[in-house]
Amino acid sequence: MWPLPALLTWAIAWAVYLGLRSLDASAIMALLCGAVIGALPAVASPWPLTAWRRCFMALGFPLSLAASGMAGDLPAWPWLLPLGALALLYPLNAWRDAPFFPTPHGALRGLARLVRLPEAARVLEAGCGLGDGLRELHAEYPRARLDGVEWSWPLRAACQWRCRFAKVIRGDLWKTGWSGYQLVYLFQRPESMPRAVDKAARELARGAWLASLEFEAMQLEPDACHACPDGRRVWLYQQPFTPRRETTPGTSRGC
Repeated sequence: MWPLPALLTWAIAWAVYLGLRSLDASAIMALLCGAVIGALPAVASPWPLTAWRRCFMALGFPLSLAASGMAGDLPAWPWLLPLGALALLYPLNAWRDAPFFPTPHGALRGLARLVRLPEAARVLEAGCGLGDGLRELHAEYPRARLDGVEWSWPLRAACQWRCRFAKVIRGDLWKTGWSGYQLVYLFQRPESMPRAVDKAARELARGAWLASLEFEAMQLEPDACHACPDGRRVWLYQQPFTPRRETTPGTSRGC
């Protein structure tokens, strides 16, 4: 789809800016609103974009405004606002993890048939963003005790508002303890999976599950796979994990 998400984001931000200016709004207010509108799709895009592309989307409008010469009456300081908005929504120390990957609606439908949990089981979404994954987990496990952890405090606040059935804390998913949970769900990226497996192997109790949407743990054999409606998979691993057996190229792993 790239660069369609960027083009749509810039067009919307420009429409907001020009619309506000036509209503005699100040240049600073129009810039701030356009920049925020441009930053939100970059953070909450449904497409699994790289961090650089999200940054490109967020900064495209203010940079194009500066290049256009239409913002000559603006002082220097408002140009820091778009960067501040992006850093607030998506802190720099979280960029080493996955960019904002929302769980698609209905992606976990039927998961409870594969991963059977006791009533009041503790379930964690590690890196919960706006709470799409928590909402899907709640639909599958309505009696579970759901927790979420998110580093960005605006996203954490929005997630708690959307998911009042869960407890959402602001924290680093890698420093938050996973012990005591019967299921840890995440939607990270391939580079993060070895770290997630190492943490899960150290902290999850016997019988607990690690669930990863789309990206599998290449060093482990999956105990089960859940097929999502859009064709993606949720890779499921139960403690004690089984190291991956060597396979010849092109051999199916059975999931």
